[in-house]
Amino acid sequence: MAASPDLPADPPAARPPRRWRAVLVALLLIALLVGSAWYLVQRSRAPAGGGAPGGGAPAFGAGGAMPSATVGAARAVRGELPIVIDALGTVTPPITAALVPQVSGVLTEVLFTEGQSVKKGQVLARIDPRPFEQALAQAKSQTARDQAQLAAARVTLERYQELWRQDSIARQTLDTQTALVQQLEAALQADRAAERTAQLNVDYTTLRAPVAGTIGLRAVDPGNLVSSGLSGGIATITQVQPIDVLFAVPQDRVPAVRQAQARGPLPVTALDRARTQTLAEGRFLTLDNQVTTATGTVRAKARFANEGGTLFPNQFVNARLQLGVERGVLVPVTAVRSGPQGEYVYVIDEERVAHMRSVKRGMSSVQQALITEGLTEGERVVTEGGDRVKDGGRVQLTGEGGASGARSGARAGPGGASAPRGAGSGTRPDAGAPQRRASEPVAPAPAPAASGASR
Repeated sequence: MAASPDLPADPPAARPPRRWRAVLVALLLIALLVGSAWYLVQRSRAPAGGGAPGGGAPAFGAGGAMPSATVGAARAVRGELPIVIDALGTVTPPITAALVPQVSGVLTEVLFTEGQSVKKGQVLARIDPRPFEQALAQAKSQTARDQAQLAAARVTLERYQELWRQDSIARQTLDTQTALVQQLEAALQADRAAERTAQLNVDYTTLRAPVAGTIGLRAVDPGNLVSSGLSGGIATITQVQPIDVLFAVPQDRVPAVRQAQARGPLPVTALDRARTQTLAEGRFLTLDNQVTTATGTVRAKARFANEGGTLFPNQFVNARLQLGVERGVLVPVTAVRSGPQGEYVYVIDEERVAHMRSVKRGMSSVQQALITEGLTEGERVVTEGGDRVKDGGRVQLTGEGGASGARSGARAGPGGASAPRGAGSGTRPDAGAPQRRASEPVAPAPAPAASGASR
C-alpha cells in the first residue's frame, strides 16, 4: 500500500541522537558520583591542617605529595631530674594513749575540753577520792599499832637479854621473845606496804595526761561510775607534733634507698590526694626489717614536724621520697614511645621532617624523662600527635597554620589572586587552626621529604 502524499515522512536520524544524549548524561552522572566519592575519601584521609607542605593547595591535588601532620614539639634540654619514690601513705601518730582510770569510783570532774592540746602530767579528770582516803587512814592506823607493839617487844627483848647474861631466865624465854620481835617487824613492813598502796589509790583518783598531744572526744560524762580497765577510756590522746607517715617502698628499690640513706638524711614530701599541693616537709626515718610477701613491698616511716597541723592522724597522703638527682638530657614524657625494637622518639629536623630514633630512657617523673643515649641537647622532638607521624614524613608544628595560608596567597596564579581555602580546592577550611599574627615571620616552605630514617 502506497504512502499517502499528505503525511510527512519520519527523518531517519532523529531518534539515534536522542539515545546518545541520554547515555552521555548517564556517564556524566556516574563520573560525578565517582569523583565525589573519591574526594570524600581523600578529605577524610587528609591531616587536620588540610594543606600540602608546600602551600595552601590540598595534598591530593598537589601532584601526589604526602600530607603533613600537625604535631606538638619541644626541645631537649640538659638538666637535673630528681630521683623520687611516690607511694600512698598513712599519717600515724608516734604515740596514742587512752585516758583509762586505774581505780573504780564515781567520775566527779572533767577538766579538759574536747580537742584541746594537753601537756604531759596535766590534770584532766578526778574520781571521788573519799573511799580511798578512808582506806589510807585505816592502813596508817594499822601501821601505828604494829609499830607500838614492836617497840614494846624490843624493850622486853633487851630485858631478857640482860637476865640471860645474869643466868636468871631460861634460854627458851629469850628465844621466844626474839622471834616475837622479828614477827612484829615483818608485820610492820606489810602495814607500810598497805599504806603505800592506799596512798597510790588516792593518787589514782586524779587522772593526768600520760603524754602530750591532742585529746579527743569525751566518752564518759561526770557523775558516771567508772572502773579500772574501762574499754576505750574516758578519752584518747594522740601526739601530733611531731607525727609520722607510713608508706610502702617496692622491694626492688630497697637497695637504692639504703645507699641513699647512708649518704645522709633523705627529704620526704607529703602531698595531697591530687599531688598538687605540698602539705608538709619531713625526713626519712627507717625501713622495716622484712618484706611484706603479699605486696612485695617494705614498710617505711618518715617523720614530720607538723607545726602547722596540716597532717591529721589516719589521713591518706601521697609520700614522695627523694633519693637524689640525675643529670642528663630531659624531654617530656609524652615524647618517648615504645615499639617492637624498644623505645624511640621522633626528631624533627630544620626542614620539618620527622625521623624515628631509638633512645635509652633512664629515670622519669610525671612530666619529664631522662634520655641516657640517642639524643642530644637542643634537638626538637614530637610530643603530641605522634600517632599521625611516619618516619621520614613531613610535619607541621602547632601554631603554624597561619603561615601556610600566607604562603598559599604568595603563590597565587597569574591572575594575581588566589581562591580562598576550601573554595573549589576540595578541602574544607580548618576553622580551629590557630592563625599567625601579622608580626610573625612567614616560615619558609619545607623541602621535599628526605629518604631514609635516622634510628
